[in-house]
Amino acid sequence: MSEEAQLREAVCKIGRSLYARGLTFGSSGNISVRLADGSILATPTNVALGELDPARLAKLDPTGRQLSGDPPTKEVPMHLGMYRARPNARAVVHLHSTWSVAVSLLDGLDPDEPIPPLTAYYVMRVGRLKLLPYIPPGDPELGRAVEAVADRHHAILLANHGPVVAGTSLEAATYALEELEETAKLFLIVKDRPIRPLTRAQVEELNRRFAS
Repeated sequence: MSEEAQLREAVCKIGRSLYARGLTFGSSGNISVRLADGSILATPTNVALGELDPARLAKLDPTGRQLSGDPPTKEVPMHLGMYRARPNARAVVHLHSTWSVAVSLLDGLDPDEPIPPLTAYYVMRVGRLKLLPYIPPGDPELGRAVEAVADRHHAILLANHGPVVAGTSLEAATYALEELEETAKLFLIVKDRPIRPLTRAQVEELNRRFAS
């Protein structure tokens, strides 16, 4: 089976899993993967991630021009912004997952650290989350805003919208987004109580140990 065929199947498998576990709903959320030749497979617009068909995924060239398949998600500019800023990225996952969206609604968050480093795995898989101000979904400006910070942040929280995460593989991007969602849930559970996030020294030690 070719790389493209394998990735088409993988996108649909991940989509079904995310949908079945309630991390996405309706036709919300989108996934893309970048092939070795630079072309991109993206989930179609107005299709639930639980009902994806490998043969109907949109195929785009690196500029976003459609080559085949169904019309792609309107969030293509955001995905392209991630890929331009992160040459090693092979996948981007964007969801409207409930707990992360809930955090994105809170007023007064630090845009450079909207969720503190609560657990080791949050530090290892998400790193330092960036919060971007609200920009309408699908707006080309959203792609530019993501691109401007994505070289330093592979996980970004879009205000009043949801998380978008890039990874060196589809699995890596998905695992990081799942870790972000669980940590967002923890944050909302404990945020009105005294909490003890990891110290800067502890974060730096994790980064040294797991830099790869």
